[in-house]
Amino acid sequence: RWRADGRALRKLPVHVGLVVTEEEPSYADMASLVVWCMAMGISYVSVYDHNGIFKRNNSRLMDEILKQQQELLGLDCSKYSVEFANHDKTGQVLNCQSTLKVLSPEDGKADIVKAAQNFCQLVAQQQRTHSDLDVNMLDNLLSSTHGFPDPDLVLKFGPVDSTLGFLPWHIRLTEIISLPSHLNISYEEFFSALHHYAACEQRWGK
Repeated sequence: RWRADGRALRKLPVHVGLVVTEEEPSYADMASLVVWCMAMGISYVSVYDHNGIFKRNNSRLMDEILKQQQELLGLDCSKYSVEFANHDKTGQVLNCQSTLKVLSPEDGKADIVKAAQNFCQLVAQQQRTHSDLDVNMLDNLLSSTHGFPDPDLVLKFGPVDSTLGFLPWHIRLTEIISLPSHLNISYEEFFSALHHYAACEQRWGK
């Protein structure tokens, strides 16, 4: 069903951000969302909560993802390794062609500050001039999303009307869809959000 649903959509996001603004994140429910993204054929998934709970406990999240993936998907996808935003490699392997990063606030504004400091050092060392700084240069200096495209879609969960620091540089063209909660979220609610994204017309600021 997941594959059929993915093919039925007019467009599928390449990179989905899953942003939890609630105080009590659920590992099981977040794992379900990640596995559904895999099953739909979404290539990149970012998980974020403003307290950094998922990132601090990424092995617990990974265990839950592996458990649900085996239950829901079986072993019919080619293998891939999971990379976390802090560049630590896990020894675990998931079985679908997607890549996951777990992010926290330090990967947002703090990463931009670090990139600016690195650029200033390059200018001070006369390896760059101030006129070299452009969008592409800043993208290359940011480390938290190295190798990841900007998110096409952010699913924000919870009552807070904010993404609470999730990748502020990268979501300038991102479609953001708010859902009441990630707790006990159903596949139908998830697919409805993807259907909404597929139907929207993005004007890229025009």
